[in-house]
Amino acid sequence: MESNPVLLESKSSPINLLNEMQQLRLLGHLCDVTVSVEYQGVRAEFPAHKAVLAATSKFFKEVFLNEKPVDGPRSNVFLNEVQVADFASFLEFVYTARVEVEEDRVQRMLEIAEKLKCLDLSETCFQLKKQMLESVLLELQNFSESQNSEEESTARPSTAPTAEAEREPLDSSIAAPGHGASPEGLAAKPKEKM
Repeated sequence: MESNPVLLESKSSPINLLNEMQQLRLLGHLCDVTVSVEYQGVRAEFPAHKAVLAATSKFFKEVFLNEKPVDGPRSNVFLNEVQVADFASFLEFVYTARVEVEEDRVQRMLEIAEKLKCLDLSETCFQLKKQMLESVLLELQNFSESQNSEEESTARPSTAPTAEAEREPLDSSIAAPGHGASPEGLAAKPKEKM
């Protein structure tokens, strides 16, 4: 008697796998490649795992699949014109699927993602830039609307004194015509107040 197949799927396994790979990288365990980056005389070396880099970056995949066997267990890759901080952020992203960078570095992260052909990072940067642009546009729209409302409110008070002057004769402290006050006296009183 055959039983129906069932799906065993872990929601936490991908996250756990990434976390474990990140810990191995940070401790330098099982790393089989060293990536050296240099930018304007600043140089740094990053131990990493070929499998992780190849799985997340088409650039590294091409490099590793086309490399000739070397004498040692570890190979080296040199990247010029890549800032140390940017590559460190790139590595953190490919090993954790997240990284925190300053807003002004998002464009540089997009550039490194395109250079290293990392689709996930490229897409993430693009979406973030889109959100930032929408936020700026919304702020500009709110600012424009507040400027328009301020201009309208400054235009309105110029008509308000006229309305006050028209209401002034109804004030009980001023006698109405026909009750002992002359029309000239009524005309003089609002001018004094203004």
